[in-house]
Amino acid sequence: MPNNPPAAPIPRRALLLLGLLTLLWGTNWPLFPYAVREISVWTFRAVAVLGAGLTLLVVARLRGQSLLLPRRHWATVVVATMFYLVVWNIASTYSAVMIPSGQAAVLGFTMPLWAALFGWAVGGERMRARMLLALALGALAVGLLMWRSLGVYAQAPLGVALGLLAGIGWAVGTMILKRKGGVPVSALVLTGWQLMITAVPICIGALWLGDGHWFVPTASSVAVIVYITLVPMAIGNVAWFTIVGLLPTTVAGLASILVPVVAMISGALINGEPLGLVQWTAMACCAAALRLALVPTKAAALARDEG
Repeated sequence: MPNNPPAAPIPRRALLLLGLLTLLWGTNWPLFPYAVREISVWTFRAVAVLGAGLTLLVVARLRGQSLLLPRRHWATVVVATMFYLVVWNIASTYSAVMIPSGQAAVLGFTMPLWAALFGWAVGGERMRARMLLALALGALAVGLLMWRSLGVYAQAPLGVALGLLAGIGWAVGTMILKRKGGVPVSALVLTGWQLMITAVPICIGALWLGDGHWFVPTASSVAVIVYITLVPMAIGNVAWFTIVGLLPTTVAGLASILVPVVAMISGALINGEPLGLVQWTAMACCAAALRLALVPTKAAALARDEG
């Protein structure tokens, strides 16, 4: 039977976490080129995921939480991690280096569109007209942001492909976790283990494809890498997996669609990337999509109250 659950109110906690996530992840994208000025993408990501994973597990242990994952959930966690964190971390970083970081963020955050498509094609999900309109507005925003950069994309088609691959991996990995009913551990522990799982193939890749020699980067590069490791990577992913536990995948994905808007504003301020009428129009589309996805209609609220 198609999965078409009734509308439910958005928890206030989820809204607060979405605001935090938008800020942390949106301002993260313009920093990628600075993080890989002196080291390879593989080395940067190996340091970031390993450092973030260890930090989260240590914090969880200090808070008295068990670090054990139920054995029956390990396969699900590993497969979801390979799609989301491994594919996402490598593909998105290479994309942000090859094309402007704000545009790479736009491509990566096509995730809700892929999640909706896969949910319909594979899971038999049906969406109400309100969610379809929200997705259409999100797609329009992405299209507007991409349109002005077609010349850049033509010069770096691999960057475009990797940006889209990042969004697809994120959607598939998130759907795997949701469809298996989630994992009965805290978001802190789940995120920590997923980052540690991610560190295995990425560290192997760093040893094979990385810099090939040991050296100490400059203080500015170290500062950027430490910030990305502890704030967007560690705190941001905990916030995301908490949101995924609170909201349906499509709604959670749509809720994150403002991240590339923040990324483009940050890219304009930090890297001088373009920001004009088209970008602001796309921002309005994103805001409208968010309202449709997150604010229930009066009819839906009344039906829920009567139920």
